[in-house]
Amino acid sequence: MNIITSAFPQRRMRRMRKHDFSRRLMAENQLSVNDLIYPMFVLEGNNRTEEIASMPGVERYSIDLLLKEAEEIVKLGIPLIALFPVTPSEKKTLMAEEAYNADALAQRAVRALKEAFPELGVMTDVALDPFTTHGQDGIIDEDGYILNDITTEILVKQALSHAEAGADIVAPSDMMDGRIGAIRQALEEAGHVNTQIMAYSAKYSSNYYGPFRDAVGSAGNLKGGNKHSYQMDPANSDEALHEVALDIQEGADMVMVKPGMPYLDIVTRVKRELAVPTFAYQVSGEYAMHMAAIENGWLAEKAIVMESLLCFKRAGANGVLTYFAKRAAQWLKEDEVK
Repeated sequence: MNIITSAFPQRRMRRMRKHDFSRRLMAENQLSVNDLIYPMFVLEGNNRTEEIASMPGVERYSIDLLLKEAEEIVKLGIPLIALFPVTPSEKKTLMAEEAYNADALAQRAVRALKEAFPELGVMTDVALDPFTTHGQDGIIDEDGYILNDITTEILVKQALSHAEAGADIVAPSDMMDGRIGAIRQALEEAGHVNTQIMAYSAKYSSNYYGPFRDAVGSAGNLKGGNKHSYQMDPANSDEALHEVALDIQEGADMVMVKPGMPYLDIVTRVKRELAVPTFAYQVSGEYAMHMAAIENGWLAEKAIVMESLLCFKRAGANGVLTYFAKRAAQWLKEDEVK
């Protein structure tokens, strides 16, 4: 970076910060509704909602009410939702068969959404943790170790079932080796050549996921276990670039860094060094911390949320999965009217 050599008082850095108009003119990054992806939880039944205690303001919806919520999302201009099913405990198995059942909750929700709102992008989670009795993202051996290749075979079936239901994007979030290539090949062979893959390429074994596991009902199954053997070590940065490069080589259209704000350095490295479409997930723990401070009056809601989302853009993210997406879109719309 070339630093301009003129010194104070010829160059007063605060001069350009004095007025609102000049601050707006020199803003290096801007947040728009086009940067937002809204994660939504769907549950069985009709006319049902459930609050998530660890995520104030976030609810699970039955499909009929999910559609009502989606109608508002479309009106706000949010381009994409990410769908996460809450699987009843009686449908969870060691081999996660419900994950690729054509009439399972996620698949039915996708069909309903695409029928009602074809213009709304729908992304589905490709992972087995909501469907296994143990809450891990894959099939386990007798020692509890996650078996990579068997898991990948099931992930392929799951991704195909989502594409056949009408999902625009399948998003493998499990961190199994080689699964992007296997899914891409299967989609091509089945004629789903335009189904996009958003690979959770740099998904860290983080402690920020707790509220999400409550939301999808996998926390109790995990029983204090961890995912260190397949999700990434928070200590590592170079490893993330290898993961991203492999997934792009295998056919991913875009990549994800997860969690978000504590890992913005990874977002920046991926975007600068690999120049691929890069997204980040402002995860449930980040949301819960913000909401705790907001509800206690320690932080101003709109100001802190919009600042946090702008930080993702500054780091290089093309977009953000965030539970604040709906509120942020509403605020952006209100600001346009002023």
